[in-house]
Amino acid sequence: MHRIWIVWCGLMLAFLGAPAQEKPLAFKGAHLIPIAGAEIDNGLLVVHQGKIVYAGPYQKKSVPKTAEVINAKGKVIMPGLVDTHSHIGGVSGGDRSAPINPDARAMDSINVRSAGFQKAQAGGVTTANILPGSGHLMSGQTIYLKLRDGGVLEDLIIRLEDGSIAGGMKMANGTNSRRNPPFPGTRAKSAALIREQFVKAREYQKKLAAAKNDPAKAPARDLKMEALVELMERKRVVHHHTHRHDDIITVLRIAEEFNLEVVLHHVSEGWKVADEIAAAGASCSMILVDSPGGKLEARDLSFKTGAVLEKAGVLTAFHTDDGITDSRLFFRMAGLSVRYGMSRKAALEALTIAGAKMIHLDDRVGTLEKGKDADFLVMSGDPLSVYSMVEQTYIEGVKVFDITDPKDRLYAVGGYGASHDQVWNHVHDIGEEEGH
Repeated sequence: MHRIWIVWCGLMLAFLGAPAQEKPLAFKGAHLIPIAGAEIDNGLLVVHQGKIVYAGPYQKKSVPKTAEVINAKGKVIMPGLVDTHSHIGGVSGGDRSAPINPDARAMDSINVRSAGFQKAQAGGVTTANILPGSGHLMSGQTIYLKLRDGGVLEDLIIRLEDGSIAGGMKMANGTNSRRNPPFPGTRAKSAALIREQFVKAREYQKKLAAAKNDPAKAPARDLKMEALVELMERKRVVHHHTHRHDDIITVLRIAEEFNLEVVLHHVSEGWKVADEIAAAGASCSMILVDSPGGKLEARDLSFKTGAVLEKAGVLTAFHTDDGITDSRLFFRMAGLSVRYGMSRKAALEALTIAGAKMIHLDDRVGTLEKGKDADFLVMSGDPLSVYSMVEQTYIEGVKVFDITDPKDRLYAVGGYGASHDQVWNHVHDIGEEEGH
């Protein structure tokens, strides 16, 4: 048993201490879609130690002498996808005891070993906003993750420069939150309950300011109020589930009253109030499904919404709401939107940099640019073609999905075992060695 512990510690130290992606990788000859600029035939992508070193036209001088050169002719390389709204990992938030739960954290309820993470990798998702469900006016704090391979959530967490964990807040209105007491029964009461809590948070904020960092004068710590103050100080983004045009306007009205930065999610009727959304400076995270199904307030969903929002000047991204839309079908959003009038440029941005901007990670992900994280996809063909597939997914220069690997292919195409929880290999291998 002692020997097992020593081996395990040695492996862990090696794993934690080793620099990411020690050897440079150079992908030559691919069609590059950098998102940050024009598409490039016969391109070159060089990545090293988790970062992009070069992304542009092929030139021999830009290939490091020590690089592993990969012939990617005939392939398409683009940034990893940013999913602004996902529920992979079996995430949950607030419970049925209260409609408003700003203290609940998604990070405390995610099964990081869920196969949903590998399926998302197979679909090209490299960064995701994991949210609790929408059955509450406020379901709790979301978390932004890199879909790295890992055994615990901390392996996937994105930390900001100050060391804090990146994430927003999930809110909802419309049909979802209209239930029996203690939930509101009407749209008006839904808005009233939210406003009531933000007014209380303002008072808490004033008391904190008056105390001037003197613990003796400060109010008793209140996790709910702390989270709401973060929203009013724009330290967190509100990710707001909303469908109907009148519900969308209610969100904008409350956001203005309490100085909230809001991303409108789903926006089935966003096309009806696109100018109002643009005037408010809000952004939209859309979902397009083949049939809205089961939700009356989504009956006027339109595949033209992306085009209408683009024309109005609204920053627009797509999301999967996985499992509403499987992460492996994420590209379908862009293809359908282009078919109904959205530009190719805006549709590809909606899969990548637009979402990165909404979660304030656009300085790290969303484009192929020097200095950004080496999160990218190698594809068999054009991303808007139904015949194209993700062949490889890289996160920070590390390959996390390869369709030629039978274990990865299982997550891509399905079959027995495709939904089983992962086993973290370091621990698993040691156990097998010892006959466990």
